[in-house]
Amino acid sequence: MPGPVPGGRSAEPVVLVAHGSRDPRAAAATRALVRAVSAARPGLPVSASWLDHTEPGPAEALRALGVAGHRSAVLVPLLLTAAYHRRVDIPAAVAEVRSAVPTLAVRVADVLGPVAEEVDPALLAGLRRRLTEAAPGRFDALVLAAAGTRDARARSSVGRVAAALGSRLGVPVRVAYASASPPTVDAAVARLRAEGARRVAVSAYFLAPGLFHDAVAVAARDAGAVAVSAPLTDAPEVADLVLRRVDAAPADQRVPSADGRAPAGHVPGQQNAPSG
Repeated sequence: MPGPVPGGRSAEPVVLVAHGSRDPRAAAATRALVRAVSAARPGLPVSASWLDHTEPGPAEALRALGVAGHRSAVLVPLLLTAAYHRRVDIPAAVAEVRSAVPTLAVRVADVLGPVAEEVDPALLAGLRRRLTEAAPGRFDALVLAAAGTRDARARSSVGRVAAALGSRLGVPVRVAYASASPPTVDAAVARLRAEGARRVAVSAYFLAPGLFHDAVAVAARDAGAVAVSAPLTDAPEVADLVLRRVDAAPADQRVPSADGRAPAGHVPGQQNAPSG
C-alpha cells in the first residue's frame, strides 16, 4: 500500500489521461505536466496515458498499477470539456479495468474545464499567464480559441470560460473553434475588429501544442491578431488544478472487499460507471 506524502495525504497513484495526437509535441507536453504535478506534491506517484496515438492507454496504465499491488488509483482526464471522450471513452477504459482487475478501486476525477457551470480560478489563472507571456502589452478584445466539438453542452462550457475570462480581464471576448463548429478564429478576430477593437489577442484554450494550435495561430495572425498565447501545457496553475481534481475525485463505490473480490451482486464494468 502506498504511504503518505508530505502534508498527510495518501500517495494513491494518479494516472493522467490525455486525448493523444500524432504530433509528438502533444505527448511531450503531457509528460511535462506529469513532472509539474509530481513536483507540486512530492512523493505522489503520477504517470501519463493517452486515449489515442500514444501508449500506454488508460486501461493499460491502470492494469499495471493493479498488477503491481496497488489497491486504488485516481484517473484524471486532461480534457477541457466533458464531451465524447469523457462520456464514452474514459468510462469504457475504467469498466475494462474494473472487470480485469477487481482488486483495484478507481476514482475518476472531473475534467479540467468547468464543472457544474463553475470555472475553476486556477484555469483562468493559467490562461491569463499564457496571455501575459504572449501579449505583455495591452489588448482591447480577446478571442478564446478552442479545438471544437459538436456537443452543445461542451460548447456551452467553453462559453462560460470565455465569459469568466472576459470578466476578469475587462475586455469583450468571443469564442472560436479550430474545427467542428463555427466561428473560425479568423472570423472571430475580424468581427471584433469590425466592431472597433484595435488590438485583438487570442487565448489558446488548448492543453498541448499540435496541428489545431498551429492552425489557430496562423489564422489569427493572418486576420490581424496582435498575439496568440501558447497552450497551457505544464503551467503551475494547471498542475494545481490537477491536484484539486485528484483530491475531489469521488470514491469508487465498487470498492473491493478485504479478500480482493468485487462486492456481491457486482457486474464488472457496469456499476458506478462515471458519466460526463
